[in-house]
Amino acid sequence: MNNLNPNIPEAVRAVASDGTQLRYALMELSAQYKDAIALGRGDPDLATPEHILAAVEESIIQQKTGLTPVAGMPEIREAIAKKFQRENGLSVSAENVMVTTGGQEALYLLMQTLLDPGDEVLVPDPRYTSYDEAIESAGGKMVMVPTDQVDAFNLRPEAVEAAITPKTKALLIITPSNPTGGIVTEERLREIAAIAIKHNLIVISDEIYEKFVYDDWKHFSIGSLPGMEDRTITLNGFSKTYAMTGFRIGFVAAPKNFIDAMTKVKAITSGPVATISQWAGIAALTGSQAPIEEFRQIYSERRRFMMDGLSAMGLTYSDPRGAFFLWTDCSSIGVHSTELSYLLLKEAQVLIFPGTGFGENWGGYLRISLLQTTDLLREALDRMKPVVEKYRALR
Repeated sequence: MNNLNPNIPEAVRAVASDGTQLRYALMELSAQYKDAIALGRGDPDLATPEHILAAVEESIIQQKTGLTPVAGMPEIREAIAKKFQRENGLSVSAENVMVTTGGQEALYLLMQTLLDPGDEVLVPDPRYTSYDEAIESAGGKMVMVPTDQVDAFNLRPEAVEAAITPKTKALLIITPSNPTGGIVTEERLREIAAIAIKHNLIVISDEIYEKFVYDDWKHFSIGSLPGMEDRTITLNGFSKTYAMTGFRIGFVAAPKNFIDAMTKVKAITSGPVATISQWAGIAALTGSQAPIEEFRQIYSERRRFMMDGLSAMGLTYSDPRGAFFLWTDCSSIGVHSTELSYLLLKEAQVLIFPGTGFGENWGGYLRISLLQTTDLLREALDRMKPVVEKYRALR
């Protein structure tokens, strides 16, 4: 990206080729603007449901705060197993479940456990670049599997099979997707499962956005298919579904021998998840699920509002079938997305992440999150419009 505008701050230019660091650099830059509207990070802005907070308070009052087993309290592992059985069709028990300090740690632990140096992991492109770091930290190598807007960033079985080499060990699936909002449909997952079995691949299925799927689209778990039980690692967590990002609690379902191996790594790194967060997780899974649908309706309304606003600006976007992002094609403006993100922040005080924050091939896209009120989304659109028109006219 050496052709970036020299007026972009060095703090941004220096990390322009590192998706994760680029996102953090833009967030730090946005702190200079007192009224910046953040449409960058994927942290839910909605309130954690009251019954979850009540469970935390009760655990403190009752002093149920002692150290727990590294893999998680038996109560929460059982609750997670039942959730997987009930909602995802997975044949798992508590011994197949591990509780982690957020999804980020889950990624790190599983890659450290799964990969040997030189092993290849097939990764859909674009992607959340924390996967890059987790894979590379274990000595693994990423092999990109291309996806595109024409297909709503659905994963193509033929593209998966074409990327397989003798060194391929695993395939990463993210559905719904961060950053694109695409989903991998059941039909495609069935074909991909057959490929995984044929080539003896492990499948890592990140399903953390599973509850936020829109219109008539449905979420489907590849681990529920015949022959996939012993070769699928399913990632999920509480942060997105229950607006619990600060609780730092995720979970993994996998064959018992893999869970045991991950537990050994976790024991010498971070140890067990905070006890009060585990009680919060139990309350989330066993209490009322009504807030999830309320959240989904709010995100759905914001999604439609933002889609209409971007269309009115002459911007197109991938079909947002899930999650809470709009993967927006900004190529018509004629400015590289990294530079455009900086200009939108500087001239409009709106923080939006460039497509290059999710892979070097995506300089013509922006990822816009929906995690602000409709009033703030309206204000953001009003601020963005003159900037978009200004630089499109200069093209």
